Amino acid sequence: MLRQKDKYIPRFIEKALKNSLKYFPALALSGPRQSGKSTLVKHIFSKTHTFISFDDPVTREMAISDPRLFLETCGEKIILDEIQYVPELLAYIKILIDNRRQKMGRFVITGSQQFNLIKNIGDTLAGRIALFDLLPFSIEEKGEVSFLSKILSSAEGCFIHSCLRGSFPEVTIQANIDARTWYGSYLQTYLERDIRTIYDVGILREFQQFLRLLAARTAQILNLSSLASDLGVSVNTIKKWLSILEASRIVYLLAPYYRNLGKRISKSPKIYFLDLGLTCYLTGISNKESLLGGPLSGALFENFIIQETLKYFFNRGISPNLFYLRTHNNLEIDLIIENNLELYPFEIKLTKTPNIRMADSIERCKKIFSKLKINTGRIISLAQNDINLTKNVSVMGLNSYLRYLKRFI
Repeated sequence: MLRQKDKYIPRFIEKALKNSLKYFPALALSGPRQSGKSTLVKHIFSKTHTFISFDDPVTREMAISDPRLFLETCGEKIILDEIQYVPELLAYIKILIDNRRQKMGRFVITGSQQFNLIKNIGDTLAGRIALFDLLPFSIEEKGEVSFLSKILSSAEGCFIHSCLRGSFPEVTIQANIDARTWYGSYLQTYLERDIRTIYDVGILREFQQFLRLLAARTAQILNLSSLASDLGVSVNTIKKWLSILEASRIVYLLAPYYRNLGKRISKSPKIYFLDLGLTCYLTGISNKESLLGGPLSGALFENFIIQETLKYFFNRGISPNLFYLRTHNNLEIDLIIENNLELYPFEIKLTKTPNIRMADSIERCKKIFSKLKINTGRIISLAQNDINLTKNVSVMGLNSYLRYLKRFI
């Protein structure tokens, strides 16, 4: 049996969380269900903080019925897990913090519903709390799982594993779990526990159809009217459902870059999923042949690179400035990282044999927007070796790309 259940897998965000409690009375860690939040905070804070989970209905009822007494009897330092079920506590946490404002590191709060959690915290604990997101395992974090070392030794292996197994800790560490069964249960739990109980989405079946339709359109520019027409619902309903998926960290909307570029630029975001295992489950992709040879292969590889870029930053406690670019004459750059007012353009290609034509978009971009400060362009591919295609454009593999991201930390 391949499993690494009993060994804790280190997370890159640990350092940022520990440091934040030196300067803030509280921290909040949000992220998708099963991304490892509870395991993480228990591992790094269990010796100093009392762990309390509101998944337990008895504990939840005690906190709701008498929040002040509940907090006073929990101890000096507390981990409050899944606090979205007891948002009433936040007002009393604020009082306790304000009574002893100089006391740092008292409260560690986690929640699976980022929108509700951050909204309530913003109303009550502004300036008193450090906010973080935790996404599922990145490729580098997966590298700590011993039996995956051979599978993840190539960019192609990393891509295939992320699609067919996903990146959630449980399904990653326990290779004996059937991935499709796990994702089926995950989706049902997400719909029943989170969507039905917290949000009013109408008919769950329609919401699930929306999820599947989005998965089939991953890495595409978001077209609200088209989605609404295909599902027979209003555009406002689509907007509401999207906000729920964003809040739950199921999807990510990559904003277009149009600063000072005039009206020639597309201003609709592109849609990406934050776990490709779920994307492939929703689209029915379950083997290597249908993954690499199917019509979604290029889009899924693009999603893979965007997903790993987001994890690289978010799982280190950093919020990056990421964009894409598309003009009305079909010039498109898949990813732009903005750093210190300089733009770093990237194209994403599912290929092991890059050719010079792949540099065209970046070359055109540098020529058309010559007044902008644009760094050397790079093409991210499955190529094993880094090469220069032109004076302005080079090719890099996945490992080189991840090392390259260090300059933005």
